[in-house]
Amino acid sequence: MAKMEVKTSLLDDMIGVGDMVLLEPLNEDSFIDNLKKRFDHNEVYTYIGSVVISINPYRSLPIYTPEKVEEYRNRNFYELSPHIFALSDEAYRSLRDQDKDQCILITGESGAGKTEASKLVMSYVAAVCGKGAEVNQVKEQLLQSNPVLEAFGNAKTVRNDNSSRFGKYMDIEFDFKGDPLGGVISNYLLEKSRVVKQPRGERNFHIFYQILSGASEEFLCKLKLERDFSRYNYLGLDSARVNGVDDASNFRTVRNAMQIVGFMDHETQSVFEVVAAVLKLGNIEFKPESRANGLDESKIKDKNELKEICELTGIDQSVLERAFSFRTVEAKQEKVSTTLNVAQAYYARDALAKNLYSRLFSWLVTRINESIKAQTKVRKKVMGVLDIYGFEIFEDNSFEQFIINYCNEKLQQIFIELTLKEEQEEYIREGIEWTHIEYFNNAIICDLIENNQTGILAMLDEECLRPGTVTDDTFLEKLNQVCATHQHFESRMSKCSRFLNDTSLPHSCFRIQHYAGKVMYQVEGFVDKNNDLLYRDLSQAMWKANHSLIKALFPEGNPAKINLKRPPTAGSQFKASVATLMKNLQTKNPNYIRCIKPNDKKAAHIFNEALVCHQIRYLGLLENVRVRRAGYAFRQPYEPCLERYKMLCKQTWPHWRGPARAGVEVLFNELGIPEEEFSFGRSKIFIRNPRTLFKLEDLRKQRLEDLATLIGKIYRGWKCRTRFLLMKKCQIVIASWYRRYSQQKKYQKIKSSAITVQSYIRGWKARKLLRELKHLKRCNEAATVIAAYWHGTQARRELKRLKEEARRKHAVAVIWAFWLGLKVRREYRKFFRANAGRKIYEFTLQRLMQKYFLEMKNKMPSLSPIDKNWPARPYLFLDSTHKELKRIFHLWRCKKYRDQFTDQQKLIYEEKLEASELFKDKKALYPASVGQPFQGAYLEISENPKYKKLKDAVDEKIIIAEVVNKINRANGKAASRIFLLTKNNVLLADQKSGTIKSEVPLGDVTKVSMSSQNDGFFAVHLKEGSEAASKGDFLLSSDHLIEMATKLYRTTLSQTKQKLNIEISDEFLVQFKQDKVCVKFIQGSQKNGNIPTCKRKNNRLLEVAVP
Repeated sequence: MAKMEVKTSLLDDMIGVGDMVLLEPLNEDSFIDNLKKRFDHNEVYTYIGSVVISINPYRSLPIYTPEKVEEYRNRNFYELSPHIFALSDEAYRSLRDQDKDQCILITGESGAGKTEASKLVMSYVAAVCGKGAEVNQVKEQLLQSNPVLEAFGNAKTVRNDNSSRFGKYMDIEFDFKGDPLGGVISNYLLEKSRVVKQPRGERNFHIFYQILSGASEEFLCKLKLERDFSRYNYLGLDSARVNGVDDASNFRTVRNAMQIVGFMDHETQSVFEVVAAVLKLGNIEFKPESRANGLDESKIKDKNELKEICELTGIDQSVLERAFSFRTVEAKQEKVSTTLNVAQAYYARDALAKNLYSRLFSWLVTRINESIKAQTKVRKKVMGVLDIYGFEIFEDNSFEQFIINYCNEKLQQIFIELTLKEEQEEYIREGIEWTHIEYFNNAIICDLIENNQTGILAMLDEECLRPGTVTDDTFLEKLNQVCATHQHFESRMSKCSRFLNDTSLPHSCFRIQHYAGKVMYQVEGFVDKNNDLLYRDLSQAMWKANHSLIKALFPEGNPAKINLKRPPTAGSQFKASVATLMKNLQTKNPNYIRCIKPNDKKAAHIFNEALVCHQIRYLGLLENVRVRRAGYAFRQPYEPCLERYKMLCKQTWPHWRGPARAGVEVLFNELGIPEEEFSFGRSKIFIRNPRTLFKLEDLRKQRLEDLATLIGKIYRGWKCRTRFLLMKKCQIVIASWYRRYSQQKKYQKIKSSAITVQSYIRGWKARKLLRELKHLKRCNEAATVIAAYWHGTQARRELKRLKEEARRKHAVAVIWAFWLGLKVRREYRKFFRANAGRKIYEFTLQRLMQKYFLEMKNKMPSLSPIDKNWPARPYLFLDSTHKELKRIFHLWRCKKYRDQFTDQQKLIYEEKLEASELFKDKKALYPASVGQPFQGAYLEISENPKYKKLKDAVDEKIIIAEVVNKINRANGKAASRIFLLTKNNVLLADQKSGTIKSEVPLGDVTKVSMSSQNDGFFAVHLKEGSEAASKGDFLLSSDHLIEMATKLYRTTLSQTKQKLNIEISDEFLVQFKQDKVCVKFIQGSQKNGNIPTCKRKNNRLLEVAVP
């Protein structure tokens, strides 16, 4: 039987309901309870069909590991438990395999985890797409663009420590294989008002705090900044430090990311200089002054900050100071200059800071796009990731919240349209009858805001462009006239009487009933923020900067390109951007991630039901579920459906041989499910009610338990049979081994007995033989002893006879000796007195000599040739002998010392001996050279790559290589040259390039001249008429003169068999081309130290002053 393939499913081991479409009953309470149950079990993702609901856990979960990436890779969307990786994989495979452009829309309020969700999507796509050096570089650049944009575009708010204060849409471009080629980033409405003012409990943009915390002291000094946050008015101090955020480490991350993305070092420096300038702008303060004509004007209190800003940006200080104090208005051909009061000056300062930072951020996005854009022009597939502001309802809502909520209205509109469109297309594709679905269409709210004639944005633009006095109150009056009857617009000043007594609605506010709920907007600041006005004087001052980046940020400041046309308002620009974004999204297949914030405390394990309920309502999640369930609650392809439920029918279990659809039809007919509860599409089965699906799951669960029981029974039977057969086999093996062991023991016993009997017999035979041999030996020994005794008796008798004969001969000799002695003494007595003195003298001398040599043996000095010690002379008559012995001993120990030398040492001592013979007592420099070893190769020609050219040019062995100074005859100045001595030539080469300047054969060298003083000058005289002598002799200077002259002398003698003439004189002639010059050495002064100096006295005299 073939092994059954087991697959996991969304419905297996489900905590709560993984897909809200299957929730039963469906209401707000059950929806929230299901989310809470899953959240409590760390299940932060839930589906609504193909939509992913993501709840921010406010902590790290082990569900984003590389193992998880591989688990969701190339898997069906509903095959595993809900996860953001499942949606990412589905979008990527649809783009790669079906050639459909994709977009992933991530929405939710601030702090819900939208930015982290976009990072997870991009990291998953980067992990599953292709590999390779170029592809990895593209992926790394795409991923590293996030830290840069977060640093400059994110900030801490009361709801989120890393809140995106801009909208970001990234198009990631892929080739036909699904490998990333590059990307394009679009940004929407940076909250630049945060640069100059932050609400209580919030921070400015991250980059300001990161620079001050993470930059080195040297870098801060270059930017003219100090590390203390309190020094800068634009930085709120109540939330300057954020728990769990390391600004210093993040700064290093941002700099590294900028380098990876492709920013050059000078570009990075320019960016941080602009950031520092913005930070220091907030420290400029103004004081009022009155002019003679009675007009108020403003002056800068402390110009030190202004001076540092100008040094950073390269702007003339007077130009920028005037731009803060005056405003020039141009009308047709006229220019009118007016002074700015203190309030207007502060407005101009803040406007410049906001525009400078906003334009810097736009430049950063453009620069990143240049680095990450696709380099090829082939057709590309595109996956868009939209991370944009969530719906915002604060206590004080202004123009920024109005624009953000308008964008969310448009996203909600396209979400409903695309969801219904996708549902309808699937029904048509599968051949299922489509029924119209009722839903709330927020187009009426979008029209209230964006209508070209009566929309709020149109009214705001019209009020901004209207001549005369324009204020926020006049704008509100206009809204009350035009929008009073609109059912989603509320104001106490409108004609609608039902709001006249609404005390919750102040007179300076209006309220809009958005799809997410009612939001009250304070009208104060709408006109100024929509105008987004920057005085032309400031633009022109920025354009005059020597700072290339700042100059590029303000092209309108160029006097040659003055445009009197009013720039578009912020509202109209954002409206056009949103329209372009919606048009782009409608061309792609949408994928949705709805982010929910579980609590306002940014804490883990806390689920605030009221807050979650509010988000569910304004995200329209219940409405989304109802849209999905209006037709059929669940649909699944036939193959996985049959694979999952085939065990419920005998005809389909364990294998169905026919088409999958036929198998599903047989299965559903066998189970008796009513026909109105399901429909058959072309490739999927559609189930209308979730109860039907849960019934199938219950039947499957019961059937799996029965199958588990059956499998357990079969397994236990197989296990028992296997155990019995194993025991039987073991018994047979044990029995066979025992019989073998028993026979082996019996055999060993018989063998041991046989060996014992054999050993006894062999012992008896050996002992019998031994007795016979011993008897024979005793007989032989008795005969030998008897013969020995007889021979001894004979020998003793002969010895006795010989001794007697010897005694007789000795007696005769003694007697004869005594007789001769007597005769001699009688004769000698006559001459004794005459020769006795001389004999005694000779004997005494002999004894003294013997004593002298014995004492010398014990007093001998060491074997060192330089040891001057020698024992004292004991007797005067031994003086010549004592000196000769000292000489012989010294020669002997010198020979012993010389025998220890190697050939190289012998050569060195021979050279030293030669130098002694040539220069001792002749050259004052000689004593200093005695202790210096002759090295020869002072330049490592073969090892130094600098002299590779010189090494290649010289084929012979180099005897000496040294840097010398060649004396110029014209002025007496020295030039460095490399002096090379080989077996056959003398060479001079340039020290820097290694080029050979002169090459002289040794046969052409006739003489070497030098002074007797303590200098290193010497002249090399060349043979007249030779080719080398065309330029004349060489006058050189070296620190190793003695060594060079000695080696030149020995080498010349070895090669030419002629001694080289060494002339030592304080005055000698040197041949320079056709002239002879006298070189004269004199005693000089100490003003130049110990260095000899050479001066040209006249055409015929060079004078060398030696200290």
